[in-house]
Amino acid sequence: MSTLISSDPTLSPASRSLGRWVDPRGQRFGAGFSAAVVLVAILFNLVWLAALVALALAISSTFGTRWFVFGRPWPLLRGLLALRPTEPEHEYPPRFAQALGAVVLTIGVLSLLAGIRPWGWVPVLGVLGLQLLLATTGYCLGCRLYGLRWIGPALFQRFVARGLAQR
Repeated sequence: MSTLISSDPTLSPASRSLGRWVDPRGQRFGAGFSAAVVLVAILFNLVWLAALVALALAISSTFGTRWFVFGRPWPLLRGLLALRPTEPEHEYPPRFAQALGAVVLTIGVLSLLAGIRPWGWVPVLGVLGLQLLLATTGYCLGCRLYGLRWIGPALFQRFVARGLAQR
């Protein structure tokens, strides 16, 4: 695994030693679970439920994926199914994707609260689609955007690493 850590092209040398490594299957499970909740919010016009998912994504992206409420059942499920370990991934890309999801969901929720209906549901539908894509295929667009290394991911990584250094 040390060769995997040292050869990951999406991480700077400093971030390879910082942060946590997570089971990517847990990220897929959490995305599927939160997608189901967002779908319920859309079907029943529950703006507050979409806002709760945005809050959960914001908390997880700020404090780490272990705080993602929709991913919390995964370790128990993995143990019950006796699944073998898999190759871990660094948590920065999923956290960045969750930050993007939180921002887009917040835009949708604020639009809906401002009375911009049905257009306020468009960003929520976008997040739903990307969560379903991750859950069903394992492809995370936000994680891929993190890998592009443009200014957003760099600032996000610096913010997250600063929080780790202060602990």
